[in-house]
Amino acid sequence: MDLIPSFSVDHTKIVPGIFVSRTDTLGDQKITTYDIRVTKPNTEPPVDVAAMHSLEHIVATFLRNDPQWKDQVIYWGPMGCLTGFYLILKGEHKPKDICGLLINAFRSVEDTEEVPGTSAVNCGNYLMHNLVFAKWYARKFADYLTEHSNDPTIFEYPKSERLVTDDGRNFFDS
Repeated sequence: MDLIPSFSVDHTKIVPGIFVSRTDTLGDQKITTYDIRVTKPNTEPPVDVAAMHSLEHIVATFLRNDPQWKDQVIYWGPMGCLTGFYLILKGEHKPKDICGLLINAFRSVEDTEEVPGTSAVNCGNYLMHNLVFAKWYARKFADYLTEHSNDPTIFEYPKSERLVTDDGRNFFDS
């Protein structure tokens, strides 16, 4: 079986940032999946699960209401490893082109007084939210993006090097 592209990223070298995970064609339209990496994998602790859930709700609400971007948003959701999120947009935008959008989205968390969609009717785990921690992570990430917006390493995936044997077999590190 082929290793999926997101597993070919060198997680020992990736830093928080905005990366193109993949670009797909759907009919005659391109859609792009972005890796929005909030913490450094295997170095920093993962995002607190209740804070991640709150960030999912708040940022999704922001993105789907942003006048410029709302019609391009297909999906916003957390990574299973709790180090970031996936954002899927219509079209092909460079990560740097959506940096301002994400800074604004994460800054909006600071002004949030109540996490949207947190009733038993609206959410599958409505009691698992932490707005205080969500605000802390959001501020940290927005500040980081702002401070590093001219650093290309926050927009380009580090790739793992793979050993290929003489008979064409790939070896993947764990």
